[in-house]
Amino acid sequence: MSTATLTIDLGALTANWQALDAASAGEAAAVVKADAYGLGADRVGRALARSGARTFFVAVAEEGAALRHALGRGPVIYILSGHMPGDADMIGDLDLVPVINSLDQMIRHAETLPGQPFALQLDTGMNRLGMETSEWIAIREIALAQGPQLILSHLACAEDRDHAMNPAQLNTFLEMTEGIDCPLSLANTGGILLDQAYHFDLTRPGIGLYGGAPFANASPVASLEIPVIQCRDVAPGETVGYSNTWTAPRPSRIATLSAGYADGILRAMGPNASVWVENTRCPLAGRISMDLMSVDITDAGFDPKTVELLGPHQGIDDLAVAAGTIGYEILTSLGARYTRRYIGG
Repeated sequence: MSTATLTIDLGALTANWQALDAASAGEAAAVVKADAYGLGADRVGRALARSGARTFFVAVAEEGAALRHALGRGPVIYILSGHMPGDADMIGDLDLVPVINSLDQMIRHAETLPGQPFALQLDTGMNRLGMETSEWIAIREIALAQGPQLILSHLACAEDRDHAMNPAQLNTFLEMTEGIDCPLSLANTGGILLDQAYHFDLTRPGIGLYGGAPFANASPVASLEIPVIQCRDVAPGETVGYSNTWTAPRPSRIATLSAGYADGILRAMGPNASVWVENTRCPLAGRISMDLMSVDITDAGFDPKTVELLGPHQGIDDLAVAAGTIGYEILTSLGARYTRRYIGG
């Protein structure tokens, strides 16, 4: 088989959710947007539901529809983009709960689905989604009279424990929700780890479920084994790959792997990334191309059949550092060509 194998450990994922749920003052939901950060929202959602998760967040109504088909009736599914034009049938028929972000969305929801559940998002300083303070003051009483089932906001800098934005947003959220008798939600994964003051009634862990920072105690969820197509000897001074960016400094053994940037292995990580052959670190040699990448396996001492890109030796955040990005992008970029194997569920 020439395709790489992406293994998703559902047992590790549910253990991460259980740990974050136990750390939360209230209930922990599960954020499964972007196809569960690229790992498959149907399988991930069902595993989390079996472990006790009853509340889920996705980005758009179409994701909510697919998740509802996977989970069946019962779990609450919130749509973070809110009630967009054309969403009414999906929202109404599938019991999805839009997170209303503006007056326009509130009017749309009231006109097309009167009496149907909704949540409200407040902008506490991120300037991305939600009602700003002035808009909220103007429509607060009207909005509350409709009976939202949740009011939420989102932290911008929760991964940085000492960032001044965290207490500033907390104070703004407290001011905007003062006197409201409604469940509240502010904390993402980073917020859960900050302090219980950020927890309120519902936390919304995302990246921590999938083994990413800032949840340092997370169990790794994704591993990736890539097949070796061919091995060759390269003499000192010979080059490998496009544009001759890697030159052999010694007699070298080079393995060509069956994966590339079309599989979500970001081209930018090439100069800094490595794979592992058993317990030997083997650096990439040359540029990552569309379907192939080359690694220097000289120190491994043998020709492997597969190499490890993600696994016990390095996780998504290690690859993120190599690519100059974040673990979220590594996960959500993982390609459709991989053979996916689910274990522990």
